Amino acid sequence: MSEQGPASAARRRLLVLGAAGLTLAGCGFRPLYAPRDGTASVTDPGVRDVLASTGVALIPERGGQLMRRALQQRLGRFGAATPTQELRVSLLLGAEAEGFRRDGTATRTRLTATAGWLLVSLNTPPAQLAQGTEQAFDAFDIPDNQFFAADFARDATVQRLIDQLAEDMVLRLSAQLRTRQST
Repeated sequence: MSEQGPASAARRRLLVLGAAGLTLAGCGFRPLYAPRDGTASVTDPGVRDVLASTGVALIPERGGQLMRRALQQRLGRFGAATPTQELRVSLLLGAEAEGFRRDGTATRTRLTATAGWLLVSLNTPPAQLAQGTEQAFDAFDIPDNQFFAADFARDATVQRLIDQLAEDMVLRLSAQLRTRQST
């Protein structure tokens, strides 16, 4: 009769995790930003180098300013060198009332952010390198008789949406660049 105690359960979990790790290693998994040949060479023209040499075009309005700054932080670029690519982004923010009081005033607002993006080379003539569309949703409550709290909640929600879009955009851009380099 085998013992079914906590030590046995821990061993089983460790075995399952080990098997999952071996399976993942066997399928050819490698980190997105790693060089293709597995070496960490400074001269390797990998995804990270391409991202760092990408400028972000101006995006109109306050949401666009926040998006541009978030993208620059994630791309590792603040105008240090001359960019060789440019990321062009169009940002749309929409709001929809969700919850209602008996008098018909809204108690919750759902925000939708959609960003269409295009990566182009700055060569003559410019060439399209990658493109995509990202979308994120979030919501905030509208407190009773507290205008500044509602305004703060809206601003915080917009910032979360912008951060999510920027993260998704850079991840998808990285994946497309990796695929492009491997072909």
